[in-house]
Amino acid sequence: MSRLAACLLISVACLAACGEVEDTRPGQPVKQRQQAFKAMLRSFEPMGKMLRDQRYDADRFAALAAELAALRDAPWPHFGPDTLYPPSKATAAVWQRAGDFERERLNFAGAVDRLQAAAGSRDKAVIEPAYKAVYDSCQACHRDFRER
Repeated sequence: MSRLAACLLISVACLAACGEVEDTRPGQPVKQRQQAFKAMLRSFEPMGKMLRDQRYDADRFAALAAELAALRDAPWPHFGPDTLYPPSKATAAVWQRAGDFERERLNFAGAVDRLQAAAGSRDKAVIEPAYKAVYDSCQACHRDFRER
């Protein structure tokens, strides 16, 4: 084997070893909650882009808000007491300050509900602060309960 081929083979092996840790626990709770958060983000991010880029489409925004509302409860059941292990990005504070975590979850759910109601109005001036409230809720939870 040539030196170049050997170097390439070693490089590929090293890069493969650098991948994200797999959730191998029964039911894959960490993977389940990460997938749930990603699904919510696929609804939430396009709404923000619409508002930022001045390309507001009331019907599309309302559909995305409805999707987000339908997904808002999906990640929370997967935060069991034994789910603080890689690849989790949660911090121990989730379980150490469970009351605060639950309060943030409820704040998020309420903000999502208000966003969905605002989206039903089709009024961008009503929607923008409701969108920001959801964004702020996400940031507050990430600040206190997620690795940075």
